[in-house]
Amino acid sequence: MIPRTRHLALLKLQLSNFPVVALLGARQVGKTTLARQLEKDWNGPVRHFDLEDPDDQARLSDPAFVLRDLKGLVVLDEIQLRKDIFPLLRVLADRPDAPARFLILGSAAPELLKATADSLAGRVDFHELDGLALNELGALAADPDWLDTRWLRGGFPRALLAIEPQFSQEWREAFIRTYLERDLPQLGINLPALTLRRFWTMLAHYHGQTWNGSELARALGASDKTVSRYLDILEGTFMAFRLTPWHANVGKREIKAPKVYVADTGLLHSLLGIGSKDGLLAHPKCGASWEGFILHEIIRHTEARRNEAFFWGVHAGAELDLLVIKDDKRLGFEIKLTNSPRITASMRSAKETLALDHLYLICHGAGEPWPLAAGVTAVPAACLASAEKSLFVQ
Repeated sequence: MIPRTRHLALLKLQLSNFPVVALLGARQVGKTTLARQLEKDWNGPVRHFDLEDPDDQARLSDPAFVLRDLKGLVVLDEIQLRKDIFPLLRVLADRPDAPARFLILGSAAPELLKATADSLAGRVDFHELDGLALNELGALAADPDWLDTRWLRGGFPRALLAIEPQFSQEWREAFIRTYLERDLPQLGINLPALTLRRFWTMLAHYHGQTWNGSELARALGASDKTVSRYLDILEGTFMAFRLTPWHANVGKREIKAPKVYVADTGLLHSLLGIGSKDGLLAHPKCGASWEGFILHEIIRHTEARRNEAFFWGVHAGAELDLLVIKDDKRLGFEIKLTNSPRITASMRSAKETLALDHLYLICHGAGEPWPLAAGVTAVPAACLASAEKSLFVQ
């Protein structure tokens, strides 16, 4: 088991400030394991309910009777299966003596769990758990071979740490089937599994490109509104994400549609039928896959929120893979699958137009960062395995 120290510390801080904390993330990403780690460190009584367990379901047949008298830490795992509990949590959270803190674990974003926002507004804090990050793998990810393994297999713990590559591939295929055939219906999303699988696979082929709903709708034989809903569902269940465009208002024809990515590279590669590193390097989406992988790692490393991370581009050709605006600084990132990065005219244009404080070229491999020009630094991807928060701070 790989300890997720940063997430554990943040959860403790959140629970000290809020009566309810929602730990959200995809199925099998490690939420229950993290909750168990928190329970071991908790100073006081702990009660854990797994809402998929028939015994716990029976115990909570009258949730008010069971939960009202509990003290300490109360964990409710897979809360999306019991949306009826949300109004009760509001009542329990409002008690003046606050005898209990509630950690609720869910596999859907608040937008899909509307009862969360409606019932617990002002009483709940959210914590999103991703797959295993490079800086959580530590010394393993500093090894270029492990870096590539994390890229190929993705960040789901069982897929990444499988003993044999075949087991990782089989686990990811089983995950995709279970997600489509069981997880979505449990959320009340009743769509034909085959249709959403087709859309998800098509989205994998658009990974790293700007969203063109009309083109996808034509290919799928559906309406623009329908494919937008499919994307909302994948994003709301942490299977995809959108990167917002930045508008610099420079009098140029800037790109205004978001970029779309499959959230986990392991699932991306399964959807594309890629089973090995050689197959990945020979695939047309190889560069886009690397971009999405490193993009996610940079966002996590800089702890940038959704409203702090953007991409920028103009139809004439100049672009920037990632712009992070945080703490009054503008940091630009270009991501290249190469061991010998070079500055391009597009990068110079982005640095000048966006008034970047610094531009980083994230490349493949290990070693120390090195300067390419004034205000431009090349950074090997293995450096992202460092726990140092100062990597991108000047």
